Amino acid sequence: MSDPSWNEATPPTYPRAGAARIALAVVRLVLVLGLTLTLLAAFVTVKGAERVFPGLRRLRNRIASAWGRSVARALGIRVVSIGAPIPQGGAIVANHSSWTDILVLLAATRVTFVSKAEVRNWPGIGIMARAADTLFIERRRSHAKRQEQEMKARIAAGQHLLFFPEATSTDGRRVIPFKSTLFSVFFTPELKESVWVQPVSVVYRARPDGGRPLDFYGWWGDMDFGSHIWVLLTRSFGGTATVVFHPAVRAADFAHRKALAAYCDSAVRQGLEDHVGPAPTPITER
Repeated sequence: MSDPSWNEATPPTYPRAGAARIALAVVRLVLVLGLTLTLLAAFVTVKGAERVFPGLRRLRNRIASAWGRSVARALGIRVVSIGAPIPQGGAIVANHSSWTDILVLLAATRVTFVSKAEVRNWPGIGIMARAADTLFIERRRSHAKRQEQEMKARIAAGQHLLFFPEATSTDGRRVIPFKSTLFSVFFTPELKESVWVQPVSVVYRARPDGGRPLDFYGWWGDMDFGSHIWVLLTRSFGGTATVVFHPAVRAADFAHRKALAAYCDSAVRQGLEDHVGPAPTPITER
């Protein structure tokens, strides 16, 4: 599992889509774009009104959830939840299989994405990330204290900050060992005594009789976004994304970041294996 060579494997290839699939894909794409523009406009409008009516935050969460669930269904993915998210504010740490995790996790619970600062200026995605109130993290030490205070404030306000400790997406069949460096933020004086951390497994399964491989929804290596979404638009039917919420723990109950990272890694890994079996042997070619 620590061998990175699998990430260099050639992505699966599929026959050229026929006319009927292409026509359906175009309809799906128009639906996805329409849903995104409509709900994004509603999301931004409600966010602006929160200055006068703070209680509208819940409505904004519902809009984000509706967008995630609707776009996932338009892409042929049904979202199923097992367990329950923590009721109070805290952090969610999950495995990362694909860009579709954004849709799936928004559909399953209210989350606030935590992202590197560079994403703020990415075309398209950056606009959506800013509108969604993403917490952008600067790597410069001079920003650390302010960012820790903002995390604490958001958690105190009941937000669930979402982290992907693998630091990359995968084929959806394995969990790359969690990077413990990320967990160091939970042991700062600002957060250690108050933050709850909940491990979450996101498990994708293609339709059993659809002839799709287990890594069908995975997005890794040199796979580009355009090609990947086209595959989903033309070939994703009856897929399922199961979100498994594991018991949450307090950072203060662990001696250090490595112990907390190991606990979360084990819980998320077990959740994945319970649904798709043990991770395959690392591969170098397909």
